[in-house]
Amino acid sequence: MPDRTERVAEPDFRVEIDQNRFLPLGGREVHAVVSVTSTGPALVGADVRATELIIIDTSGSMYGEKINAAKQAARAAIEVLRDGVRFAVIAGHRQAEMIYPAGDTLATVDTSTRAEALDAVGRLRADGGTRMGAWLTRAAELFAAVDGGVKHAILLTDGQNNEVSGDFERTLRRIAGSFVCDCRGVGTDWKVEELRRIDAALLGGGPGIIADPADMAADFRAMTRASMGKAVADVALRLWTPRHAVVRYVKQVAPTVQDLGDRGVERAAQAKDYPTGSWGTENRDYHICVEVPPGDPGRQLRAGWVRMVIPGLHGTEDRVLASGNILAEWTADEHRATEINPRVAHYTGQVELARAIQDGLEARRSGDEDTATTRLGRAVALANETGNEETARLLGKVVEVLDPVTGTVRLRPTVEKIDEMTLDTNSTRTVRTRPRPSGPDDGAPGPG
Repeated sequence: MPDRTERVAEPDFRVEIDQNRFLPLGGREVHAVVSVTSTGPALVGADVRATELIIIDTSGSMYGEKINAAKQAARAAIEVLRDGVRFAVIAGHRQAEMIYPAGDTLATVDTSTRAEALDAVGRLRADGGTRMGAWLTRAAELFAAVDGGVKHAILLTDGQNNEVSGDFERTLRRIAGSFVCDCRGVGTDWKVEELRRIDAALLGGGPGIIADPADMAADFRAMTRASMGKAVADVALRLWTPRHAVVRYVKQVAPTVQDLGDRGVERAAQAKDYPTGSWGTENRDYHICVEVPPGDPGRQLRAGWVRMVIPGLHGTEDRVLASGNILAEWTADEHRATEINPRVAHYTGQVELARAIQDGLEARRSGDEDTATTRLGRAVALANETGNEETARLLGKVVEVLDPVTGTVRLRPTVEKIDEMTLDTNSTRTVRTRPRPSGPDDGAPGPG
């Protein structure tokens, strides 16, 4: 059982900007890596409101070892929930069935409800289809009844979604950002891309594969402990840009790659909020690209003002947690203007690495061996260049590496499906670089 002496703590946030601010004459694109660090005590207490949902696929294909392992995993998650947390266990099949508590309400963790939930998990039975949109809709409804706080769900499946693709996409658009969901697939009969779409809509930490059902309980325990360590919810990255500037993209690039560009919501003049979900004690990096009108030699410009904020609700003021500036300065010095910032280069390579792996695996599945060889070879070279040793190891199970520097590879004639899917799910996990020490401009006041 978890330690009941946990204490309340909200992290302190820090923003650091890494970039080469110098642009050549006529240059327009400004690139920056925004490193966000939240620091503070790792333990949180009852004053931090939290809601946890455990969604278990109970379709017919889960019969036997997998459903038994899922029961143990759900129990492991329940055991590490702290007292005072609202929670529910949902069985997912043709519909979303409340296993605990009964009805359409949430329970609150205490000694009694924990014991009841541990017992109720035994009622999980494998029977029916797989309709993930229905499961997520029920989860969104339960979360909507909760007034604020950290909202987190775990979704486990072993199969492919039976819903019409268009209906599923509409569901994801409707519930996007309403809670955080970490997805896991057990076995090899599910689709990575389906879980990746859920992950993108609900700001998860990247879909994961559980190759051996025996590993499920430890994974659920770790995910729940991480959720219990979140201390502040609904944090947004607010990006202000000057007039006539265009935001080309906003991407999370560590610990996973996630494109936030189409998630921006205008909250103030020339400023959009990009959702980042809940935070505990952790580090995340974002790559921002802003296009600005070209300037004269020596001209300096604030190309972006980044703030981590908790947007105010019902007329309350926004809370600014930290801020930093993205700068631009035009120069005729070719050396200064063409120097690529190492951290920007690193994460540009990491994003390209993820895309190369996904493209290469898709080409391999479709029988296009030339494209598969080219793209997976590029992935090998990028993994070597960026120091992503784990990805390089996984690539070695799919291709025979002849030269890691040039990316010269041969496709392996036979590949275990578990190895292919592990590489696919791992593709968006990145290797982080160290940020430089804070500069004098990092926390400068921004425009009104």
